[in-house]
Amino acid sequence: MTDIISSLGETLRAGETVITGWSSLPEPLVAETMARAGYDAVTLDMQHGFHTMESVHRGIAAIRLAGKPAIVRVPVGDFAATSRALDFGAAAVIAPMINSYEDARKFADFMKLAPVGSRSWGPHRAMAIAGGSDPDAYLATANRQTLALAMIESREGVAELEAILGVAGIDGVFVGPSDLSIALSDGAALDPTGERVMMVTGEIAERVRDSGKIAGIFCSNVGHAGTAMDLGYRLIALGSDASILRAGSEALLEKIGR
Repeated sequence: MTDIISSLGETLRAGETVITGWSSLPEPLVAETMARAGYDAVTLDMQHGFHTMESVHRGIAAIRLAGKPAIVRVPVGDFAATSRALDFGAAAVIAPMINSYEDARKFADFMKLAPVGSRSWGPHRAMAIAGGSDPDAYLATANRQTLALAMIESREGVAELEAILGVAGIDGVFVGPSDLSIALSDGAALDPTGERVMMVTGEIAERVRDSGKIAGIFCSNVGHAGTAMDLGYRLIALGSDASILRAGSEALLEKIGR
């Protein structure tokens, strides 16, 4: 399999930091631009962003053209989309609201080929854009080189973390601090960098590190990202395309007094 895919898992498992841009706009040129700007990877968001399977298909190719791995966040419970993302050439898939062993097992089942899971065979596009055509090589390496990342963003997910991490085929977790803050406050606050949330995310990072798996997190700003890295998170999502576009526009207009 192409080094673009394998390098993501190798980098993260080696304890190095990967900064991923966050793509909500279903335009491949935007995702490619983020990749060329220096992000280590770009994540295409199907859950809260506007990406569809069609735009994910085109977006992965554009990101790969820029020499970077693509990550896809699928909608809640849409595990079939995980297999499709891998078939299109995604290096990793993030599944939201994984709250139990059963959720994690189902996610891994769609992500991994036998004997770990029961992902259906069909990675023809993934092999094509990788410049390879050896199905035996893909079969031998796909389970190790493509990453299944379970989102932890609820009280249940935190409570069941060890069970989730123990599922064969789950390569790591990805923390959603916004939903976690709502859950921990019983709906009273949206505070992704609040004291309680940061305490829990620190505990999650420690437990994930002890398991030997990958810890990722969505960060709302540079300071949050720095703290997350200090806590042990290695996959850091920082900066969405829409927010970057707005901030850049506002900064430019401010310079001319508008």
